Amino acid sequence: MLMASCAAADRGAGTGNKAKPLATPEIVANKPKIVAFGDSLTAGFGLTEKESYPYLLQQKLNADGFDYEVVNAGVSGETSLGGLERIDWVLEMDNVKVLVLELGANDLLRGVPPSKMKDNLDKIITKAKAKKITVLLCGMFAPPQMGVDYQREFMNAFPDLAQKHKVAYLPFLLENVALKRELNLPDGIHPNAEGEKIMTDNVYKALKPMLANGV
Repeated sequence: MLMASCAAADRGAGTGNKAKPLATPEIVANKPKIVAFGDSLTAGFGLTEKESYPYLLQQKLNADGFDYEVVNAGVSGETSLGGLERIDWVLEMDNVKVLVLELGANDLLRGVPPSKMKDNLDKIITKAKAKKITVLLCGMFAPPQMGVDYQREFMNAFPDLAQKHKVAYLPFLLENVALKRELNLPDGIHPNAEGEKIMTDNVYKALKPMLANGV
């Protein structure tokens, strides 16, 4: 059941327009940045700016004394290819230290071969590492109805990339949120304000040790 939710995790995004990210905090050039890069799950689909995970992540960082600026670079409807096409522009920002990479759900919904998705993500990670940017890769699940081979290849792509590039890895962004009606919007797909808090906790649990170790 958990895997099925991830297949739908960006269904609403797949039909959305590629507008600018929901949360667009003022960028301070000399402050180290954490770029939240992804699709509608990152952009904060259906939520206010202050309910989106990048905004909530900023509050957690501030509370724990981490002097980073979180930039919401999420775009609803984004695929891994779309991410690859805009990653150079995103990484041109000054002083980017961490890239939280969350893409793949829209590739799944469109039936993109996992090998192509994996190749796109591989190139994104390679570009980030070339700029000495630390990457936190967020994994996705595929539902059984995609077929056993597709499911296996899709789900293995994320840990394979994490191992290849030796980057931090969060197996499932929507852990403890997916398929829980009380934690999702009426579409049953995207997290509501309460679900977003749990999603933020998932990211922060993976991110905090990285920052503590001096990214």
